[in-house]
Amino acid sequence: MKKILIVEDEPDILNLLDLNLQQAGFEVYLASNGIEALEKIKKIHPDLLILDLMLPGIDGLEVCKEIKKDPETASIPVLMLTAKGEEVDRIVGFELGADDYVVKPFSIRELVLRIKAILRRQQEPLTNKVWTYDGLKLDKEKMQFWVDQKEVKLTSTEFKLLTELIVADGKVLSREQLLSRVWGYDFEGYARTVDTHIRRLRKKMGSYADVIETVRGMGYKLKLG
Repeated sequence: MKKILIVEDEPDILNLLDLNLQQAGFEVYLASNGIEALEKIKKIHPDLLILDLMLPGIDGLEVCKEIKKDPETASIPVLMLTAKGEEVDRIVGFELGADDYVVKPFSIRELVLRIKAILRRQQEPLTNKVWTYDGLKLDKEKMQFWVDQKEVKLTSTEFKLLTELIVADGKVLSREQLLSRVWGYDFEGYARTVDTHIRRLRKKMGSYADVIETVRGMGYKLKLG
């Protein structure tokens, strides 16, 4: 049974999520502030963290930052809960390593779909092929990525995104195709999510950032050769 830690300071939302996620078959833990969340993350090491951005004391962005800089917790996927109008905070959250976000008020069904999609990405079997291009190297089986022989940590979402572009072998993938293949959904209005993750991925690729090419009006592809 997968363990999920919900970090939310609004009791009604916390109870609603607790009930529905238990019914969906998850082992659920609760925290109402950032300090409590950090303590429970180290204690139970959840399979996924549902994290509200607006928390008393240490906010959600700071919690995300703390767990992503700790090697023992960096691999825990984070699903952010945000209020409408917090576009900047969502982008910052992605920059810090969050995997996805849901805007309040949200559909429980959509939230559960997002959770299952993230967890599925964590478990997907990968072939043992190693991809290399110039100074880039990606080992699908070990889920490791190197830039000029230096290992660079990717989130599961970033790894899956790069893998899909590699598999496409230079063909253009639209934002909608990437949403479906990487995030496992095609909800209208979430194309910006792809752009934000592409920007993060390019940043981590350093001098090889232009290997991911933007095809205006269409999507993205790898520029090989």
